[in-house]
Parts: sequence; structure tokens; C-alpha cells
Amino acid sequence: MVAAKKTKKSLESINSRLQLVMKSGKYVLGYKQTLKMIRQGKAKLVILANNCPALRKSEIEYYAMLAKTGVHHYSGNNIELGTACGKY
Repeated sequence: MVAAKKTKKSLESINSRLQLVMKSGKYVLGYKQTLKMIRQGKAKLVILANNCPALRKSEIEYYAMLAKTGVHHYSGNNIELGTACGKY
């Protein structure tokens, strides 16, 4: 019970921070744009949905490791992540 409550609270925190980032306009969405930003060294954090294909996930993690960029694994799927960003 306690773990579920903590998870829900952290998810709400992530969602509220996502909304703040979306308002700032300093973000890119999508696989190709994300890889481009990581390669250029402009990415600071990459957020991956839990249903991201394994090959894409490992490729993004690899490039992020080389660029010393943080990677966060979002606990929801791509639709939930899009909703948190205000896209759906």
C-alpha cells in the first residue's frame, strides 16, 4: 500500500514537471528528433515510455550514455506519456 502511494505521488510529480517543460517550449518529441538532439549534445533528459521497442530503447540509451545524458523510464505507455505532455 505504501509503495503504491509513493509511486502515484512520484508519477504526479513527473507529470507536473512535464507540463512545466511543455510550457517552456524546450523539448522535442519523437525518435528521430531525440536521436538528433542527443548526437548534437543538446539533450539534457530523455523520457522513454514503457512500451518503447527494445531496439529503439537500447539505441537511445547507448547514445545517451555516450553524450552523458540522463534517461528516465516513464512507468506509463506512450499514450499516457503523450497525455501527460498534453498531446492527446
